[in-house]
Formats: sequence, structure tokens, C-alpha cells
Amino acid sequence: RSSDLSVYATQATSDLCQILLADSAYIQESDADFANRHNVSLHSPALPLYTVKDVEHVMRRMKKLTFDALHEPQKGIGLRFHHAGHILGASIVEISWNGRKIVFSGDLGRYNDPMMPDPAVVKDADYLILESTYGDRRHDKENPENMLAAIIQRTVKRGGTVLIPAFAVGRAQLLLWYLYRLKQQGRLPDKLPIYLDSPMSVNTVDVYRAHPNDLRLNDAECEAAYKVAHYVRDVEESKALDSTPMPKVIISASGMATGGRVIHHLKRFAPDPRSSILFAGFQAAGTRGAKMLHGAETVKIHGEYFPVRAELHNLSMLSAHADADEIMRWLSNFQKPPKETFLVHGEPEAADTLRLRIKDELGWSCRAAEDLQKVRLD
Repeated sequence: RSSDLSVYATQATSDLCQILLADSAYIQESDADFANRHNVSLHSPALPLYTVKDVEHVMRRMKKLTFDALHEPQKGIGLRFHHAGHILGASIVEISWNGRKIVFSGDLGRYNDPMMPDPAVVKDADYLILESTYGDRRHDKENPENMLAAIIQRTVKRGGTVLIPAFAVGRAQLLLWYLYRLKQQGRLPDKLPIYLDSPMSVNTVDVYRAHPNDLRLNDAECEAAYKVAHYVRDVEESKALDSTPMPKVIISASGMATGGRVIHHLKRFAPDPRSSILFAGFQAAGTRGAKMLHGAETVKIHGEYFPVRAELHNLSMLSAHADADEIMRWLSNFQKPPKETFLVHGEPEAADTLRLRIKDELGWSCRAAEDLQKVRLD
């Protein structure tokens, strides 16, 4: 909050932080204000974890760095960002000093993703900090375009609406690309209305537009994809979507239906047997999305229960995280084993499964990092 320390990030990550952190701070301030006015907090007074003013301070300290270039934040310390392929701006971080190198994989993306580049090749490291989110599984290989087309075609034929709860950063933009391709291929009606109803998703599209060189798509493809939808910014326009003629496609946040404008659309379309609710990826246990996909007959929204009669699906193959095979593929680029590999960012079972696979297939020294564990590097 009060320090003059610098924050280093890729240019796209910095631009996304401006959107995400400001939104998060605003929500925290609003929640704290509500809690204090209604005396519903265990703390007196309730305080936000950070404020909009804090975000402004952080953004002034942000140093925007380019991919692949070697930077020197302090004398003798080298810093380099490589494309991770996870979402726009995501990076593999390489830090070097005194002839030694430590590499942080960050969140590794998928190979052959339509929008994002493959994870960059890294050939060596003295120490590797490696994610293990999906270290114990393989992603479904079903073509998401085919599944998306079939669900929309079926719903349109019934005269219903396809509601897609989607993460605002990455997933919403990928869906625009798929929908553009399906219209280009003639698999969706050219005049089928598509709405992107999420202020954060819309603002994120602007960031994607500003960084075309960080994407696999060329400029023309990006612009075509972004123009496939009508962008809904106004709250009243968002509410009006629930009464506009069907059929149509609405992409809205949040992706797990825990908040955001999609909640209001669920009230309207979840009870409608003509419509479809199409989740676009992982649904955490306990969320509305997970409950609906597991067969809940009703969904509770704002204290009221609504029947779930719409057709339900999940594009579970849409993940921005590398699966176990893709992690091993990335590791195969190393010309020699790191002295030690530490597994992070994964449930214990996923991390341990990946640890054993790395040990058995590559013969590397590898361990799952423990919470608050301290390690001395040689």
C-alpha cells in the first residue's frame, strides 16, 4: 500500500489488472459499506481488503515488460517473460542470478489453442516451479465447435435462448471466436442475435484488441470474431434481453453462475424447457453451476427458488490449463533435468500423481511443495 516497490508484469497483464483489480476493489468497498450500514459483519468496522485508491497506487508502480526480452530489475538480477499460453498476458517467468536460473511455469496453457500461442519452449533451469492443476487427468478431446453448434441448432429449432455463463477473461473471447467460425461455416443462422452481456468481458475485449501480437489469430480474424456479438453495457438493456424475441445467444458472467448479470438471465431462462444453459468450463463444488449440472431440480437466486427445466450442458473440454500429457510435453523440451522441480497450484492428489509420472518417465528429482515450506537453493 505505502511502499515504492515496483510491480513487474507483461503489458497485457498490466492492462487486465487495471480492469480486474479496480472491479474487485469496488466490490469490496461496496460490501464493506453494506456490512457496516446493516451491522452484519463480525468486524467493527468491516474493511475492504484493498480499495480503489490502493489499486491506483499499484498501477502507478506497475512496470510493463515485453515478452522474451531480458530485463534487469536490479543489478545482477535477470528477468524474462515467456508466453505461457494460458490467457492473454500470462507468462512463464525466468529469473537468473550469479549463473543460476529459476523458472516459474505459471499457469501453462493448451497446445493448439485457437486464440493463444503454445507455451514457450524452455530448455533449461536450475530449479523449476511447476503448476499441477490437472496433473492427474487428460482433457476431453471432443470438438467444442461441434458440440456448440449442435446445442445452438437444437435450441433455435425449439425457439429457445442459449444462455452461456462464461468467465469474463479468456473464455468469453474464445466463445466469440467459435461463434464467428460457426456463422462463417453456415452452421448457425447468419441473423441469429448474439449478445455479450458482461461489462468486464466487454472491457477485456478492448484489451485483446490492444495486444494482437500476443494472440495466435491475425488482426483480421480477431476483429471479425469481436464483431460477431452485440455488446451490452447498459443495465436496462441487459434486463431487456429477457423479454426480447427468441431465439438468441447470450454470453454473460460469471462463469459458475455465482454472481453477475447471468443470475438475472437464469431466473428467466432456467425454467424454460425451450432454452439451454450451456456452461463453458470447470464448475467448482458448491456453485450454482455445479449444482445445476449435477441434477438440481431448482436453483436458489436472491432467496427465491426457480425450477430448472432448460436443457443443460457443459463444454468441459474448454480449459485454459494444460492437462497432464501437455505438461509432460512441455517438460520434454528441457535438455537436462533441473536440480529440483517443485509442484504447486494443484490439489494434493493431482500434484502427487504428476510427481510420480515425472519421476518415472523423466527420472527427475521432483516433490510437491508444502504450504509455507522453506527451501534453500544451492
